Amino acid sequence: MSVITYKSIGIIHSPFAEPTDMPIQSLYARGMKGSIELKPEFEAGLKDLEGFSHIILIYHFHLSRGYALHVVPFLDDTERGVFATRAPRRPNPVGLSIVRLDAVEGCHLSVEDVDVVDGTPLIDIKPFVPYFDHRDGAVCGWLTTRLNEAHDVRSDSRFVSDK
Repeated sequence: MSVITYKSIGIIHSPFAEPTDMPIQSLYARGMKGSIELKPEFEAGLKDLEGFSHIILIYHFHLSRGYALHVVPFLDDTERGVFATRAPRRPNPVGLSIVRLDAVEGCHLSVEDVDVVDGTPLIDIKPFVPYFDHRDGAVCGWLTTRLNEAHDVRSDSRFVSDK
C-alpha cells in the first residue's frame, strides 16, 4: 500500500473531553454545541459555506490506536467486519459526522449536533446536500434491527487502545 498523507486543516472543539459517554452518531447529539477552528490559510475556502444548514466533517480519530478487522460495535455484541461498522479502530482512522452549521465568522465555525472528542484534527469540510446524499431504498444490513436502540447508546473506551 502506498503512503497517503493528509494535513489537518483545523481542530474540532466539543464538550467531550474523553471518548467515553458520547453519543455514537451526530443524529443523537442534538443540541450539543461545538466549534471548528480552521487554520487561517484555509479561511478563503469557507466562502459561501454559510448558505448551507449542515456540513460534513471529515476528521482523524486521533485517540484510536491500531486497528482490527473485526470489532464489536457499540450497537451490537457480535463481532463484525470493521468495514460493516463505523468503529474508529480502522486501517485509516477517518471519521465523518454531519453537523448543523450555525455561523461562520472568519476562521471560526459554530456548529451543533457534535459527536466528536474535543481537539479532534479536522481533515476536510463538505456541504451536506440532501438531494445528493439521500438514497431511496437504502438498507442498513445488520444495523436494521438495532437502529431503534441507537439513541440510548453512548461510546466507551473500547476503541482507544490497541487491545
